Amino acid sequence: MTQVESPRRIHIIGIGEDGLAGLTEHARKLVASAELLIGDPDCLAIVRDLPTPKLEISNSLQEIVAQITAHPEKRIVLLAVGDPLFYGVARYLWEKIGKDRFEVVPHVSTMQLAFARVKENWEDAYLANLADHPLEEVISRIRSADKVGLFTTEEFPPNRLAEQLLACGLDYFSAYVCEHLGAPNERVTSGELHDIAAHTYSPLNVMILVRKPDVPDRPLKQWGKRLFGNPDETFLQSKPKRGLLTPAEIRAIALAKLDVGLRSIVWDVGAGSGSLSIEAAQIAREGTVFAVEMDPEDYELLRENAQRFDVPNLRPILGRAPEAWTGLPDPDCVFVGGSGRQVVDLCQAAFVRLRPGGRLVVTMGSVDNVAECQQRIRTLTPHIDVLMINLARGYYQLDRVRFQALNPTFIVAAIKPLPENRKNG
Repeated sequence: MTQVESPRRIHIIGIGEDGLAGLTEHARKLVASAELLIGDPDCLAIVRDLPTPKLEISNSLQEIVAQITAHPEKRIVLLAVGDPLFYGVARYLWEKIGKDRFEVVPHVSTMQLAFARVKENWEDAYLANLADHPLEEVISRIRSADKVGLFTTEEFPPNRLAEQLLACGLDYFSAYVCEHLGAPNERVTSGELHDIAAHTYSPLNVMILVRKPDVPDRPLKQWGKRLFGNPDETFLQSKPKRGLLTPAEIRAIALAKLDVGLRSIVWDVGAGSGSLSIEAAQIAREGTVFAVEMDPEDYELLRENAQRFDVPNLRPILGRAPEAWTGLPDPDCVFVGGSGRQVVDLCQAAFVRLRPGGRLVVTMGSVDNVAECQQRIRTLTPHIDVLMINLARGYYQLDRVRFQALNPTFIVAAIKPLPENRKNG
């Protein structure tokens, strides 16, 4: 019987611009004993003096997989910049070939070096690679961050990113651009964002942002941009229908009952000018909110409000429910607001589309609708709450505080049961 040898282990070795001298003795021995060195042009340039055959890979991770698969008998070393597990190639190869084939020997990450150069800790920083994350998502996360570390790209180098941040009103950060870290030509540039925007930089860079200590926790430009419960007047509304917007206090309760998560899929049916949709989108920043509105005037206000609040994960849909949601993904949360008997039918139809464990929240002003809605939904789930909310807002009349009552609002909130096998499993 012929014994088939197991494929050799592949070593992924992190390397810096200080070259072999910056590696551990173990890593240097692995590189020296390699029968094939694979890496991008910058990594292979660092070890150009070694006689080992080299295979230059630019941006084709599939080609790396093909070469490893084609040469199972060779001692292969893959060189990667910094830590191959930190926005590096290792995770991709593990998924394609399997973790058992690899050993990773990390170098100091360029992100770690960058924070060391600017003398800032980074355990609480927001870190991102612009090659893997949409710019809108990154800017949204930067708004509330104290420290930020970014791998930039050719499309969004530091100067262009600084311009984008300034255009969004994010002018309260000190900025650093760290180039060629660990190399003799290393350079760290610091300054205001408008200074960074005025220069160009090497493609090999890391950009760090540090919130200025004298900036208030809620800069003036951010007032009225709470995560939820924003004042009603911060939203554009149709003048003839002003006051039909879901009041801030009701919105806060409805969002709590919806239990919107970071990646939730949310439907807002009868979205109006979008107050609840927008706040749901701010919470579900990695999810998607579909705002369905049939009135063209309110639909345009919805789009304008979404731009004002900078929520690119909100998708306005002009159309009448339930036809308008036919092609939408099944939701984790559904909010239905409105009046008329059709609301009850919409709630029942939306509940059917909910994912197991999903939440339905309905706001109504009619007692008759409340009675019928809760009766229908109760036949579908035992997990149901019915609330009546009475609110009064204080105002000053001369030197006295008076209260003006809002119309009572009724909320029906329900959770779709999990399948029986999941409940018992």
